[in-house]
Amino acid sequence: MAPPDLHPPLGGSRLSVAPMMDWTDRHCRAFHRVLAPKALLYTEMVHAQAVIHGDRERLLGFDPVEHPLALQLGGSDPGLLAEASRIGAGWGYDEINLNVGCPSDRVQAGRFGACLMREPALVAECIAAMQAAVSVPVTVKCRLGVDEQEDYEVFLAFVDTVAATGCRRFIVHARKAWLQGLSPKENREIPPLRYEWVHRLKRERPDLVVSLNGGLRETDELRAQLARVDGVMIGRAAYHEPYRLHEYAVAFDGEPRRPRAALLRAWFPYVERQLAAGVAMKHLSRHVLGLFHARPGGRAFRQILSEGAAKPGAGIALLERALAATEASPEAA
Repeated sequence: MAPPDLHPPLGGSRLSVAPMMDWTDRHCRAFHRVLAPKALLYTEMVHAQAVIHGDRERLLGFDPVEHPLALQLGGSDPGLLAEASRIGAGWGYDEINLNVGCPSDRVQAGRFGACLMREPALVAECIAAMQAAVSVPVTVKCRLGVDEQEDYEVFLAFVDTVAATGCRRFIVHARKAWLQGLSPKENREIPPLRYEWVHRLKRERPDLVVSLNGGLRETDELRAQLARVDGVMIGRAAYHEPYRLHEYAVAFDGEPRRPRAALLRAWFPYVERQLAAGVAMKHLSRHVLGLFHARPGGRAFRQILSEGAAKPGAGIALLERALAATEASPEAA
């Protein structure tokens, strides 16, 4: 069998970090950029109406170090999504992504997220409107289907309908979603992974840029997937154990391997800017708690940051003290 026609996603890296509500805020993304200089990063999902009517600096603001950066939108109204896309592109985002994968009750009630897998024509209308509004790429993050949908051909028909608009890139969470009876957390774990559906999509539609998301953790797992698809999107593994993201960048983007302490210190200039702007340390340090996961001094590192970050005046010295605990650990000697 001939190898699939592989295309590098935006930014030249085949790595991306998933949009994760309450996690991938601007401070998290700035840290992830240190770990993986070329990976494509995503915002948390923002509803189109919030973009149009809300506090745009709070919702859309980011540091230039975060590029390449994609804005993920939620919604199902083509006009609103087009306007939100136009605003996002104006703020400097490199890609606009439509969420067609979130299974939460609140998202369903708003008729967006994974429930849109049942309405491919509407998704296509939304994507067409978004593309007409901006010059940056417009992409889709979707599931394999929802609820009773168990037929690959239904999934393929969804992709084909949306791709007919000219949309070229699909990030596929390789599970379907149960919209009733499972929580969002359970929807990330219980429906079985079907990587073979994503592989088949890439074989049958080689002109599309297909990235695979879901359950990936070990570097060898990523390597196996990158032989079959164009890109991989990493979620919880990159957040809970951030050094893994750096290891992926070393393996697939040719980045030089750097020790954990050096990576954290490379983030310090960003931290200092944020502290000077009035951001509390607790909003920054929460994203690095897992940096020394399963490493000597890792527990002390987390404890120092967790206990000290909320105290008035917490700053770079707290991060240095947490690092010193890892160096002083008996196991590190």
